[in-house]
Amino acid sequence: MRYFLKLAYNGTGFHGWQMQQGASSIQEEISTHLSTILRQDISIMGCGRTDAGVHASQFYAHFDIDSKIELPYKLLVHKLNTMLHSNIAIQEILEVKNDAHARFDATKRTYKYIITRVKDPFQSDLCYKLNIELDLQKMNKACELLLGEHDFGCFCKAQAQNHTNICTVHEAFWVQKEEQIIFQISANRFLRNMVRAVVGTMLEIGSGKTEVEQLRQIIDSKSRSEAGRSVPAHGLYLTRVEYPSEIFLKTS
Repeated sequence: MRYFLKLAYNGTGFHGWQMQQGASSIQEEISTHLSTILRQDISIMGCGRTDAGVHASQFYAHFDIDSKIELPYKLLVHKLNTMLHSNIAIQEILEVKNDAHARFDATKRTYKYIITRVKDPFQSDLCYKLNIELDLQKMNKACELLLGEHDFGCFCKAQAQNHTNICTVHEAFWVQKEEQIIFQISANRFLRNMVRAVVGTMLEIGSGKTEVEQLRQIIDSKSRSEAGRSVPAHGLYLTRVEYPSEIFLKTS
């Protein structure tokens, strides 16, 4: 049987989601403890591959097991959370169809990037401190150029081996909430390092180094060297992943 795990994590101290030799990862942490509880080798597949230091307030992963889990799901969640690192929280276990895939069946993903203007020792690993004047009106105007289907190779990490750099962006906007400036973007898929590169480019527009219309030329170039620098990972959050409802099984 196949199951989905719904979870959240603070990426501080981890080398990203994906398992890596000699480095701590969220994938390895969950796989190890899930295998212990279920008494068989369990490998899990995530809905994406967040980089070191990136956080997720909503994340999904799937795993297979030989037969139906006998433990009540709430008890299994409790056992897992007791064993896992304090920065990882399992929220729910969901029955899904045997061909459901946490990564490839996702239809929409949403990320947020959080910038703070003030130094806060309790938020230093959770948002990017940047105390410069930004023109949010210009930045939101530039966001309009991101909408729709485009080749976003200019925002993709160099040497990334993608079958395509084409993504469809559904929404992109900036808002200010007190001392925080927040960027939100939703798309059917994202390239490696894409959101951090988009934010870095937007900051150049907001600070007056780059004009709004230049963003169109940057996208058309498909060249990473034309876009702005990538902002630090610790301000980035995966906040929502959406799936077709029919992949989930009804449970009593």
